[in-house]
Amino acid sequence: MISTTEFRSGEAIMMDGQLWIIVEFQHVKPGKGGAFVRTKLRRLKDGSVIERTFRAGEKFQEAYIEKHTLQYLYRSGETLHLMDTQSYEQVQVSPNLLGSAVGFLKENMELEGQFHDGQMIGLQPPMFVDVQVASTEPGVRGDTSKGGMKPATLETGATIQVPLFVETGDAIRVDTRSGSYVSRI
Repeated sequence: MISTTEFRSGEAIMMDGQLWIIVEFQHVKPGKGGAFVRTKLRRLKDGSVIERTFRAGEKFQEAYIEKHTLQYLYRSGETLHLMDTQSYEQVQVSPNLLGSAVGFLKENMELEGQFHDGQMIGLQPPMFVDVQVASTEPGVRGDTSKGGMKPATLETGATIQVPLFVETGDAIRVDTRSGSYVSRI
């Protein structure tokens, strides 16, 4: 059992017979009345997000989540093919499981698969990915009307905004959570 005072982002709980992941939480202690916890929960079954408030000290069944390292092999149509690095089993998943980070996948990249009762419930890419810039327009000095950024297409096919000094062929680091440029390598 897990109490609301022990909530952490990314924690999995069972509520109303379904598996929920805590996206955000905030402990609130008003001047008058009892403390409570404001949360945002994501249902793993369909990805819907709800906001729920609980009294401090309420208890829930904690869900056990196994984590396995998976290696990205290739994409065929609307299916991603992954391999468990310990058991060498291949798994096929929908690209929707990764969201916008699917545009930064490279062959042989390692991902973290989250499993509950033997079924995959989540897939986490690395926080930062190093990729080559496949094409971008040359940056013109003094052209800061667009905030000093320009679009660039990466080797993976994704398009992001990069600073004017980045050129075609440069290796850059991208944050997969936000899809934003971090640095040139």
